[in-house]
Amino acid sequence: MSRQAGLLLLPLWIACASAAFAATPPPAADKSACEVWQRELSFAQSVQRHDPAAFAEHVMADAIFDANTPQPTSGLAAVRQHWAEFIAGKTQRVDWYPQQVVASGDGTLAYSSGAYLFENPAPGAKPRYVIGRFATVWRRAGDGAWRVAFDGGDAGKPANDADVVAFHAGRQLHCPATASIN
Repeated sequence: MSRQAGLLLLPLWIACASAAFAATPPPAADKSACEVWQRELSFAQSVQRHDPAAFAEHVMADAIFDANTPQPTSGLAAVRQHWAEFIAGKTQRVDWYPQQVVASGDGTLAYSSGAYLFENPAPGAKPRYVIGRFATVWRRAGDGAWRVAFDGGDAGKPANDADVVAFHAGRQLHCPATASIN
């Protein structure tokens, strides 16, 4: 190939290589995102199973919940106390699942967001259901487990029966990024 032909093909090669790198997320980030996806589901299941020990296993000792509010809850002991009624599930119930997870390329931080459903099971409660959005920042702990560092969510809005059905239908048990992990 002549030097001139090589110079003409160089921009094409650069464009193709750039597009390939831009379109393919780093495999380590995909793997971490999928780990957090499963961890987020496991975190929600700890509340569904009314298991305070499993709940605590998902939370960093220095975690901050309600991080987007004027009065966040700081530290694992305070978070456990604040969530005790949700975990008991007798007077308040909450369920959630991820809809998006992204992770840093080095696999140490991740961000998850998704839908939550709050239920007040008291007879005649108004509203009975509230649906909203949450966001969580996860940090890989020294033992390799992903734990919540920051958690917050919106105030939600009253939900009707159709919203509740749509919420339950929206849960994905498998990480959408799995297909791109080698």
